[in-house]
Amino acid sequence: MNRQLREVFFIKDISLDSKELVLQCVNAALERKAEDLVILKVKDLSSFADYFVICGGSSDRQIQGLADHIGQKLKKEGIFPLGIEGEQSGSWILMDYGDVILHIFYKPVRDFYDIEGLWSDAPRMNIEESVLKLTVLNDDM
Repeated sequence: MNRQLREVFFIKDISLDSKELVLQCVNAALERKAEDLVILKVKDLSSFADYFVICGGSSDRQIQGLADHIGQKLKKEGIFPLGIEGEQSGSWILMDYGDVILHIFYKPVRDFYDIEGLWSDAPRMNIEESVLKLTVLNDDM
């Protein structure tokens, strides 16, 4: 399915580019104290997404809570995922919002799969733990 057609299915009655969607995802994750938050710009390396947002938590409950909060927050804005995987296990939840894909990991699982290492050529933006709200992406993002 092409990107323009996919966007029709998950964004309803609003105009939102992938950078704005990344900011919304990151800020929702920050509200629930997501750990080790990273944004990867995979746009030039991938045909299926522009960005990965990767974050973690210290327990399966925190992972599930992060995913639930992010999903509810975006839903209130009229943004719905194309799909969600891993909600039951709580060790790796993937939320597909078309051009933005969220990976929410339990730390040992994140270390094992090393998504950041697999996409090491992608421009990367680490979000410091002290950040309460992200308003802009770095220039190379």
